[in-house]
Amino acid sequence: MKFSEYSYERPDIEIAKTQLVELLDQFEASQSADEQCKLMEQINKLRSEFESMYMICSIRHSINTKDKFYEEENNYFDDRYPELSEYTNRYYKALSSSKFRPQLEEKFGKQLFTIAELTVKTFEPVILEDLKAENKLDTAYRKIKAQAQIELDGETYNLSSISPMEVHKDRDIRKRATDKKWSFYASKAKEIEDIYDQLVKLRHGMAQKLGYKNYIELGYARMLRSDYDAAAVQNFRQQVLDHVVPYTQELYKRQAKRLGLEKLEYYDESFRFPSGNPTPKGDGAWMEDQAKQMYAELSKETEEFFSFMQERDLMDLVAKDGKETGGYCTLIGEYKSPFIFSNFNGTSHDVTVLTHEAGHAFQCYSTCNNTDVYEYRWPTYEACEIHSMGMEFLTWPWMDLFFKEDTEKFKFSHLSGALLFLPYGVAVDEFQHEVYTKPEMTPAERNATWRRIEKKYLPHIDYTGNEFLENGGFWQRQTHIFSMPFYYIDYVLAQICAFQFWKRSSTPADKDAAWKDYLTLCKAGGTQSFLDLVKLGNLDSPFDEGTIKKVMEPIQEYLENIDDSSF
Repeated sequence: MKFSEYSYERPDIEIAKTQLVELLDQFEASQSADEQCKLMEQINKLRSEFESMYMICSIRHSINTKDKFYEEENNYFDDRYPELSEYTNRYYKALSSSKFRPQLEEKFGKQLFTIAELTVKTFEPVILEDLKAENKLDTAYRKIKAQAQIELDGETYNLSSISPMEVHKDRDIRKRATDKKWSFYASKAKEIEDIYDQLVKLRHGMAQKLGYKNYIELGYARMLRSDYDAAAVQNFRQQVLDHVVPYTQELYKRQAKRLGLEKLEYYDESFRFPSGNPTPKGDGAWMEDQAKQMYAELSKETEEFFSFMQERDLMDLVAKDGKETGGYCTLIGEYKSPFIFSNFNGTSHDVTVLTHEAGHAFQCYSTCNNTDVYEYRWPTYEACEIHSMGMEFLTWPWMDLFFKEDTEKFKFSHLSGALLFLPYGVAVDEFQHEVYTKPEMTPAERNATWRRIEKKYLPHIDYTGNEFLENGGFWQRQTHIFSMPFYYIDYVLAQICAFQFWKRSSTPADKDAAWKDYLTLCKAGGTQSFLDLVKLGNLDSPFDEGTIKKVMEPIQEYLENIDDSSF
């Protein structure tokens, strides 16, 4: 069955709530662990059915935000889905306090109960209307971005399709394209800042209603972080500042030199090479064909997975009008079907986003075929990103299929770009910590806060001539800040792990063991916490003193042995 044939019917939330109450009553009155296990299956079946309808709706809405039917259906879920939180919360409370907990822990593992206990801390009925409002504000922000129309030289672009113009060889074109994009954000700044102001105050209010000082601790609980806290993350950010930022500043100087520029301007930063950035040598359908060959050769597991995705049309890859920006992978649980969404636009990012999202999809495909526990389909987000970023590097031997003569240029760009991302990633995280520590900040104060933090981690950036960016507006493009607070340091933590897979998979003696460890991680899904999964994958913890320095050494050696002036 193809994705277009997956049936959608709006689920009746009142019926779902009635059924859940009946099952929860039975669960709480159960007289044996076996009875509770059977009821857990029924409860999770209901949850999965409801969520699957939501996912089908959400995917179709994001593919075409102009489709009125799915816009209305998405509005329904924004308004009604949070009502299930009350019943999920009751289920997790009953699970945590079950008199048969030892038997259930033995059967399902301790992580299920860690998830349950953290989730219980994130909801009480008093915040129900706030959750609905949060969903609607998130949708409003996404809609602004999805419906952007940017005029340049007689052509109309959206936020995805303008990207090739921003890396054009002609410096004047890329400056005008970059400025046009930021002019769009500047024209929407009042709306975007107002949405975020409402979100910050709403989340702070929810935290206080639940007994927290501010949103930070609640945000960590919502992210299901169980084995590290904000202090550990702060220390990690400092390590990035100490060990990564000095070298990335050298990489920017190196980039300016090979471009023949005295210094990089903000509109030059994404343009890496005087001959032009590496590009895939075909269109979206062609790239999908190359990916099919790549995954067939990588392993029997990936061959089976990618065939599953192709045969069921579980990928929507190319940018088009009315489509949401960005890329994601999600899961339609009742069909055990991952779905990959992206916006191919002819840049090298097409290939990295495909391998990145395929890493997510391969993990949940593997996990769904390895465990039936609802909560274990995905791990926590920072562990999820190991699968995606790890896949980006594990597929390096096949990059010539996509880039042909640009392969070595792509590898240099990909590896150095992954390193250059780290300071930005920690800047986004530090910004959010400051915002939620001081929720009373005005929009102007938030912009100033971003610009101060940006200068700390990205001191080379000069926005002279662009008032919106000079005043600290760059953060307004970052969807995660609006939709998933504190979901960004996850990429940085995972990148440190993915770099280890890059090193191991490029070492002949360790290549097979690296793939075996990666496969083990994918099958494990969410059965363990982040740091336990790191151990399972035979990886060094990003939080440990010395890990970042150790990871940096082979990367610097590789980059410094490349004659980038030849690109």
